[in-house]
Amino acid sequence: QSQSHENIEQGDLSQKYHQLVQDGSLTYDTHQTQIVKALNSVYDQLLNYQPEKPGLLSKMFGISSSRTKTPKGIYMYGSVGSGKTMLMDLFYNNIPITKKQRVHFNSFMLDVHSRIHQFKTSIPFQARREKPHKYDPIPPVASDIADNTWLLCFDEFQVTDIADAMILKRLFTVLFDYGVVVVATSNRMPDDLYKNGLQRSNFLPFIPILKNKCHIIPLDSGIDYRRSAFRGLPSGGQVYFVSGETDAENELNKIFSQLAAKEGQEISRRVLRHLGRDLEIPVACGRIADFTFEQLCAQPVSAADYLEICRHFDVILIRNIPVLNLALRTEARRFIILIDTLYDSKVRVVCSAEKIAEELFSTQSSKKVTDEKRMLMDDLGISEFDKDANASIFTAEEEIFAFERVISRLIEMQSEQYWEACIEERNFETQ
Repeated sequence: QSQSHENIEQGDLSQKYHQLVQDGSLTYDTHQTQIVKALNSVYDQLLNYQPEKPGLLSKMFGISSSRTKTPKGIYMYGSVGSGKTMLMDLFYNNIPITKKQRVHFNSFMLDVHSRIHQFKTSIPFQARREKPHKYDPIPPVASDIADNTWLLCFDEFQVTDIADAMILKRLFTVLFDYGVVVVATSNRMPDDLYKNGLQRSNFLPFIPILKNKCHIIPLDSGIDYRRSAFRGLPSGGQVYFVSGETDAENELNKIFSQLAAKEGQEISRRVLRHLGRDLEIPVACGRIADFTFEQLCAQPVSAADYLEICRHFDVILIRNIPVLNLALRTEARRFIILIDTLYDSKVRVVCSAEKIAEELFSTQSSKKVTDEKRMLMDDLGISEFDKDANASIFTAEEEIFAFERVISRLIEMQSEQYWEACIEERNFETQ
C-alpha cells in the first residue's frame, strides 16, 4: 500500500479510495475507510479556508478578533505497514492547495534548526552591550514557514532528539496561531511521544496543544501491508543477502557491476561538498553508490548528510550490516534515520547483513553502563541511580520502538513494487 498516488485526479477521497480498491491497487480495509472519511471532512473544510495571522493587538494584549477559525487537522497513529502514509498521500496529492508541504518529520525539524541558526547569525553583533539582548528565533522562523506553507503533512511524526523536544511547544503554538493545519502519521499515540525522553517534563505541554489542534485517530487493522505486498523481486534477483547463507560480498559485487554497466560512467571515489565540509562517497558510478555499514552508520554522519546522498544517488549498496544491540545504540539510531531517509526519498537499496531483517536488532537489555553513557551522564550531572538514568536516551527505548518500522520498511524495500515505484518516481526506464 506504499505506491504513489500522484496521478489520481482531485475529488472525493472516499471515491478515490474505492477506485483504487476496484482496480486492485489496494485491499479494502474497514479501518482505513474510517480514516478516509475523517480526511475527507478536513479536505472539505480546507477547500474554502484561508488562514489569517493574528493582528498586533491580539498578540500584545490577547484581544480576540473575528479571525477565521482554523479547521482541526488529523494525527493518525498505528502499527507499521497499516497504510497510514498511503492515506495521507491520498489526501495530500488530491487537495488543490498551493501552499502545502508533505515532508518526513525528521527532515522538517532539520530545516527548522537550520532556519534558527540562520536567524541567529543574521542578528548584528552587539559588542558594547554587557548582556546582549536575547532574541527568540522561534516566532520569526514559524512566521516564515507559515507564509509559505499553511498545510503541513508529516510522515513519521516522532520525537527522539532533545533539541527537537525543547522547541516543539513554542514552534507549533506559533504555527497553529498563524492558522497552519497539520495532518500527520505516527507509530505512537500522542501521550507516548518522547516517552522516557530526557527532560520530558519540558516537552509534555506540547501534547495537549497537539490534541487540541488535531483529531487523534488510531489505525490498527492488524495487517502489515508492506509484508503482504512481498510477492516478487526486482528483475535480476535478490537484493538482500545474509552473509552466513551465501557469498554476500560476491553477490553485491555482481549487482553493482550490472547496475554500473547501465550507467555507462567511470567507477570512482566521489566527494560531495555539503554544509561546508566534504562528504566522501567511497565508490560511485553515475547515480549508484556503494558503502559499508561502518562508513554510513559508525562514522559521524548526520540526517542532513543522508538527505544529500539521496539527492545524488538512486541506488545505494549497504554492505556488512551487523546485528544491532544496545551496545551499538548510536549506530542503531543512525541506521534508523538512514533507512527512513532512503525510504522516504524512494531510493533503491541492496544490502548484505549478518541476519535477515526480522533478526537485525537484538533488544536484550544490558545493565552495564557503557563509557559513552557514563560520559554523557557525567556531563548532565546524572548518577546511575537517578530517575533520569532510565531516560530513553540511555535505555535506547525509542530506537527499539522505531526499529519495528525499519524492519517493515526493509522488507518492503526488497519488493518489486517498491523498486517499480522508485523507478517511476525518479523517472527511470525499466528494462
